[in-house]
Amino acid sequence: MVVDHLGIVVKSIEKGIKYWEEVFGYKQMTEVVLNTRQKVRVVFLQKENSLLIKLIEPTDETSSVYRVALKGGGLHHLGFRCENINVEILKLKNLGLRVIANPQPGEAFENNQIAFLLGNQALNIELIDTDIKARRIISNE
Repeated sequence: MVVDHLGIVVKSIEKGIKYWEEVFGYKQMTEVVLNTRQKVRVVFLQKENSLLIKLIEPTDETSSVYRVALKGGGLHHLGFRCENINVEILKLKNLGLRVIANPQPGEAFENNQIAFLLGNQALNIELIDTDIKARRIISNE
């Protein structure tokens, strides 16, 4: 497994993009993608020699990140890329992590499978087994 991205909850994805560009020098890598299953809008940002940032904005009050956004947002998850999501889930479950969302198509990853687990220190982990990002507008640097 390798870290693929940091997931950050924001109140406004447009304001979040502007902030990350102005403050940290990131560039928008993908178009904003609507994730209907999780009721969020997401966008990936990139910067040379740095981790990808995935900004996450709730689409309504039933989104699991809505309350986090109301409080100003913040770190939501670490995204890990692995070879095989089902094998990795089994391994992590055996190590005591808890599955909070079974594998499902992730719109931000062109419907490749994603899953969420909860680790120690209340660490929310997203697993993906692809490096594809949907609706890319600039290539990897």
